[in-house]
Amino acid sequence: MTGVFRSLRSFNYRVWAAGALVSNVGTWMQRTAQDWLVLTQLTNHDAAAVGTVMALQFGPQLLLLPWTGLAADRFDRRRLLAATQATMGALALLLGLLTVTGLVRLWQVDLFAFVFGCASAFDGPVRQTFVAELVGEADLANAVALNSTSFNAARMVGPAAAGLVIASVGTGWAFLINGASFVAVLVSLRWFRVPELHLRAREPRRRGGLVQGLRYVAARPELLAVLAMLFLIGTFGLNFPIFISTMAVGVFHTDARGYGLLSSNMALGTISGALLAAGRERPNLRTLWIGSAVFGLGCMLAAMAPTYWLFAGALVVIGAAGLTIMNTSNSLMQLATEPAMRGRVMALRLAVALGGTPIGAPIVGAVANRFGPRWALGIAAAAGLAAAVIGLRVVMRSAAQGSDREKAA
Repeated sequence: MTGVFRSLRSFNYRVWAAGALVSNVGTWMQRTAQDWLVLTQLTNHDAAAVGTVMALQFGPQLLLLPWTGLAADRFDRRRLLAATQATMGALALLLGLLTVTGLVRLWQVDLFAFVFGCASAFDGPVRQTFVAELVGEADLANAVALNSTSFNAARMVGPAAAGLVIASVGTGWAFLINGASFVAVLVSLRWFRVPELHLRAREPRRRGGLVQGLRYVAARPELLAVLAMLFLIGTFGLNFPIFISTMAVGVFHTDARGYGLLSSNMALGTISGALLAAGRERPNLRTLWIGSAVFGLGCMLAAMAPTYWLFAGALVVIGAAGLTIMNTSNSLMQLATEPAMRGRVMALRLAVALGGTPIGAPIVGAVANRFGPRWALGIAAAAGLAAAVIGLRVVMRSAAQGSDREKAA
């Protein structure tokens, strides 16, 4: 098996991908249901409240940064994954029970979002670096892209399924289904052929381990540029629970099914972007800046879309560009980092990409409340174009340095 799906040659990766696909569908069902619960049942279409939930859910990526990356480098990644996945599954089940019984309140959703975010903060770096143990360095970029394909295939199914579940039996059942879906990942972790894992040496205990990752990245200008681009797009651009829900309800006046369909439609673009990324041999900064430019232009089109279906079409473009940005930055930073430092560097990447949400989501939510969701999307467009400028400058500088080296030779 070669080309786009070459990582599936590995038995361990096939088992992992199957379990992750089931869990990812549940995850997208919960994300959709949570936003709908806050926007339409616990508040009167308050976009700022959705932004607060997002801030609490993604804030721990930044708050717990030193420890999450160090844990991924120091501890057994398979056992750590089992612990984080079981914790998130239990939290989803508890929130589902509260919602089904009618006892759920907004402060409880906020609390669950924060605790879920703490578990996810430890889960993210270890899950991303664990891919290298499944397939090895040669197929790392391909495996990262296929993981994104799985995640976004689930993104196409999950929100639409959530819309059907919410409309037919209620919001709480989407949470319960997500809680049950984590069993698939836990089972896959038990089925691995351990001797076939590409295990890496663990980071030894020593003073300064918590800040070593920051120093490592600070000495690498190309990594700093990638993080700057991710900060802009992650803080002000990746707030689509706010963008899609407020456009669906406030502009196009659709119901839960229409909202779920918009989220699923965005996944069409992300799957296309993921498959294109899987076919590339090596990631590069040129792809990253082009993806940022397309992301900004796509958000401009979405902000100006006069009809529901044109807005849905713009989401396809945004989805493909956003996936290109996240995939390329993931592979670039992993391949440019020593294996012993990879967990801390990836934790920093996640903290920058998602940890800016506590800053951006409330701002974007407040803009959507005050001026309308189209203006909120305008902020995302500006963030994407600003990131593209940073990326273009780095590419041009690298090309100039290469030209100087050729002349000197």
